[in-house]
Amino acid sequence: MSAPSDRVTIRDVARHAGVSTGAVSIVFNDKPGVSPATRERILEAARELGWTPNSRARSLSGTRVDTVGLAICRPARLLGLEPFYMEFISGIESVLTDRSCSLLLRLVRDLDEEIGLYKQWWQGRQVGGSIVVDFHENDPRVPALENLGMPTVAVGHPSLTGALTSVWTDDATAVAEAVRYLAALGHRRIARVGGPAGLGHSAIRTTAFDSVARELGLEKGPQVATGFAGEDGARATRSLLLTPDRPTAIVYDNDIMAVAGAAVAQEFGLTVPGDLSLLAWDDSQLCRLTHPPLSAMSHDVHGFGAEVTRTLFAVISGQSPPSHQASTPSLTPRGSTGPPPR
Repeated sequence: MSAPSDRVTIRDVARHAGVSTGAVSIVFNDKPGVSPATRERILEAARELGWTPNSRARSLSGTRVDTVGLAICRPARLLGLEPFYMEFISGIESVLTDRSCSLLLRLVRDLDEEIGLYKQWWQGRQVGGSIVVDFHENDPRVPALENLGMPTVAVGHPSLTGALTSVWTDDATAVAEAVRYLAALGHRRIARVGGPAGLGHSAIRTTAFDSVARELGLEKGPQVATGFAGEDGARATRSLLLTPDRPTAIVYDNDIMAVAGAAVAQEFGLTVPGDLSLLAWDDSQLCRLTHPPLSAMSHDVHGFGAEVTRTLFAVISGQSPPSHQASTPSLTPRGSTGPPPR
């Protein structure tokens, strides 16, 4: 049985892992110099002994490497409802827990406030680095972060993130797969309910949607830019269903809006998928609990958050990993999609 955690020292961890105390220090200060296998052995030894490094002593040596920052420009109420961010944050935490680190999460009102927050964090040595999300075209955060020099991983396509190390999902290919699938079922009038027009990934999806529709010879489908909340999705769905040539299929940029859209279809007396096919982005429990279950573009959001966090620690340690695509969402057909009505 191991000693109580308050009596365990770095020497105990080193002895248990069969390494030097210097190697333990390297791992918990996120510095290069040990192999992945040795790193994992040290982390496992620390977990078994219940040992965590003294955060105050670590902070006295310079920047806080035991804290990672994440700022999100969303209302708190909406963030609590979004399965994507809950899964993404759980993926971040899975890596931070293994490294005895913490997440400093802040909600901001706009990009100017977010830039000011990064300066405060970095100049005050409050974080070792930050994960940055929801990039815009010509995003002012990019030059600000490049000048600041804070270790950063950008969650967004390299066309949006400048010289920052970025990790992203292939939205364009996923949109093409969704439209091709619906077209293969026979749909010719396909619409999309997207997120805010200013978001870079929304623009990428918009361009890809129009491109594949033209390639397949489909009618030009309307795309409605809106917020990510359920009421936004419901409002956009009503506007689409009130048009003279209403779509026979709708693709939504998140699961919350798709669930709201299904409720609006019922309000209009339409059956899903008999009269209207629905397809959601960001597969979650919400998609599986609706009736019928929603078809969705699925990807491992938890794993994505973990990959982003591992990349940030590599940046912090000075390894400067290249930007890379983490995944491409794939189609999961369920009961909400079928052939168009005859």
